[in-house]
Amino acid sequence: MKQLLQNLRTGEATVAEVPVPVVQPGRVLVRTVASLISAGTERALTELGQKSLLGKARERPELIGKVWEKVMTEGVAQTLEGVRDKLDQSHAVGYSAAGIVIECGDNVTDLRPGDHVACAGTDYASHAEVISVPRNLCVRVPEHLSFAEAAFGTVGAIALQGVRLAEPTLGESVVVIGLGLVGQLTVQLLKANGCRVFGIDIDESRIQLGLASGAEAGSVPAEAREKVLAWSRDRGADACIITAATSSHEPVELAGEISRLKGRVVAVGLVGMNVPRNVYYQRELTLKVSMSYGPGRHDPGYEERGNDYPIAYVRWTEGRNIEAFIDLLATGRIDVKPLITHRFPIDEAPQAYQLISGKSQEPYLAVTLEYDSESEVNRRIENRAATKKSDPS
Repeated sequence: MKQLLQNLRTGEATVAEVPVPVVQPGRVLVRTVASLISAGTERALTELGQKSLLGKARERPELIGKVWEKVMTEGVAQTLEGVRDKLDQSHAVGYSAAGIVIECGDNVTDLRPGDHVACAGTDYASHAEVISVPRNLCVRVPEHLSFAEAAFGTVGAIALQGVRLAEPTLGESVVVIGLGLVGQLTVQLLKANGCRVFGIDIDESRIQLGLASGAEAGSVPAEAREKVLAWSRDRGADACIITAATSSHEPVELAGEISRLKGRVVAVGLVGMNVPRNVYYQRELTLKVSMSYGPGRHDPGYEERGNDYPIAYVRWTEGRNIEAFIDLLATGRIDVKPLITHRFPIDEAPQAYQLISGKSQEPYLAVTLEYDSESEVNRRIENRAATKKSDPS
C-alpha cells in the first residue's frame, strides 16, 4: 500500500510502498479516504529535518540527556553512529484521517466493516491507504458527512480542548491569538458557544477569514491592545486562547496585556512561555497549557490498551472530544469546507509538503490528502535489492 514517509535527517517526504497492517486485538483496520495535513506540526518536523545535527539538538534539548547516557555507556563513536542511523530512518507522519472500516480486531464489538469513521493518533491515523487504529481513537461518522470534513476530527478536537480549558460562558468576550487552522476552528467553536470573539494574527487575510468564520472584530498584534480594550467595553478579554505557533514569547505577553482582572489564558499552540510575572500577577490571571486533544493523550492505557475513563469522572476524553466535534460538523454548526485551500492525491503528497514548507511561496490553510478507496491495495512489496542481485545482466 502507499504511505507518506518522512526522513528524519533531511525532512524529505516520499510516498513509499509498505506492507498493509494486520488487524490486532482492540484495533480497527480502516481504508483511508481522506487525511488532513497538520500544517503546524508537520511543517515543524520538516524544518527540524533540514537542520544540522547541532540544530536538531538545540531544537530537542530533552533528548540530549539520553544521548549523553548512551555516550557514557557505549562511547562517542558508537553513539554518533547510532544517532545517524536513527536519523536516516523514515517514519510515518499524520494523525487526523477518515475512512471506511474494513476489519475489526478482537474486543471491538461496536464497530463493523462498512462503518464510516474519523481516526486520530500519531503512528495510527497516518497518511496511508490502510491504517490500524486503536478503538478509543476511532469515532463513527454519519454517512452524509464527507470524508474530507471528517478528516478534521483530530485537529478539531485540539481546538475544542483549548476552548474547554478556557471555560467560556454565554456572552463572554474571548480573544483568539493566531488565526491559522486551529485558530479558525477555535473562532467557530466559540461562536457556536455564544461568545463574542476577537481574532489576532499577523496576516490580514487570515483576519478576514476569521471575521467570515464568526469573529466580531480582528487586528494585527501591533494594534490589538487598544482595539481589544475598545471592543471589550474597556474591560479587557474574559479569556485569551493562544493558537499561534512561534518560538516568540510575544503571544503570551500580549494575552496578559489584553486580559481583564482575573481573566483566563490558555496556550494551545507551541509558543514561547516566558511569562511576564508582573502582568499576570497584578491581574491575577490563570494560565493553562492545553495537552493536545484531551484527557487520554499520551496515556498508553487509554490509547493503546483501550481502557476508557469513566464518563462520570472524565466527561471529555480525546475520543469524546472528536465525537463532539464530528457532531458539530454533522449539524452544520461548524463548517470546515471554506478552510480547505488545497487537495492532493496521495501520490502527490510530497508536493503538499513542499507547499507547507514554504518552498512554493503559495498561501495555504487546510491541506487534505485524498485516496482512491475503490482501487485494490498492493499487498506485495518488491525487494528491489534481491531483484537487482538476481538480474543476470
